[in-house]
Amino acid sequence: MIITQAPFRMSFFGGGTDFPGFYEKHGGKVLSTTIDKYCYVNVRHLPPFFEYTNNITYSLREQVNSVEEIKHPAIREAMKFLDMHDLSLSYDADLPARTGLGTSSAFAVALLMGFYALKGKYADKRRLAEEAIYLERELCRESGGVQDQIAAAYGGFNRIDFSAEGFQVNPVVISNEKKECLNDNLLLFFTGVSRFSSQIQEKHEQALRSKEEQLLEMLALVDEAEAALVGGDLDEFGRLLDYTWRLKRGVNAAVSNDTIDSIYNAAREAGALGGKLLGAGGGGFLLFYVQPDRQADVRKALEQLKEIPFKFESGGARVLYYLPEDFIKGGGKVC
Repeated sequence: MIITQAPFRMSFFGGGTDFPGFYEKHGGKVLSTTIDKYCYVNVRHLPPFFEYTNNITYSLREQVNSVEEIKHPAIREAMKFLDMHDLSLSYDADLPARTGLGTSSAFAVALLMGFYALKGKYADKRRLAEEAIYLERELCRESGGVQDQIAAAYGGFNRIDFSAEGFQVNPVVISNEKKECLNDNLLLFFTGVSRFSSQIQEKHEQALRSKEEQLLEMLALVDEAEAALVGGDLDEFGRLLDYTWRLKRGVNAAVSNDTIDSIYNAAREAGALGGKLLGAGGGGFLLFYVQPDRQADVRKALEQLKEIPFKFESGGARVLYYLPEDFIKGGGKVC
């Protein structure tokens, strides 16, 4: 039996520049962190005593006799990709899926790590990130960027750079005290709305050419935000969040709606310096930068929403439990 864990991510700046259609021409970069909210994959070989050969549990339960019958696209394609058979697999998570925290990509990373571990093989962080991108973008043909898979695999507070040659993960070098202060100034609220980000990402891809100027400005903001962190002006980091959110809304109108705008405006009027809707948009989690003396006012203004306490994390994907096993199929041993 194998249990793997991959963290969800919080993307601050540069979202949208991680699409190949943009970064292969202009380069791309994002500033993001992973947080102490995770998805978990439990996988083992299913003993041959049942009427089915694969038992898959997520929000649904699938009991099937062939990989091709599996309805969940990521599980089906990952099993085909790594030649996995006769599995009992379950998924669990600390937060809901489709909420803007890179949950599907974290699952893809944890899934691949679990499959490799079940085979008795080690997959490093780069391999996990690259193969999770391949799984989601090529095998499952889902629209989107490539930052989420990298963040989930590597973990930590990073600037991730993209080019036609690939990606580079660069840890943001600031003191633990400053990082804790930033963490304390960020408030996370759940809007209660889940959505399929790939549908919004398709519109974003269509807008890449017509909104190139805004995306170039979003790219430049990554350096400004990192400079604010390194230079110690955390409040400027918060104000830049507001600016990048307004830019993002200009690139793709589908990222927001009247409800989200009213929540965002209420938080700003109560004292938040800035904030943004995380992920592709349309629902999910709203993040705000709020100075300590205004946090009570913001919490009161948003009391109808659920606040989610969180801490930055730096471990990335990992195997939590490893009990290797021999898999007997047709009289032979498959390791």
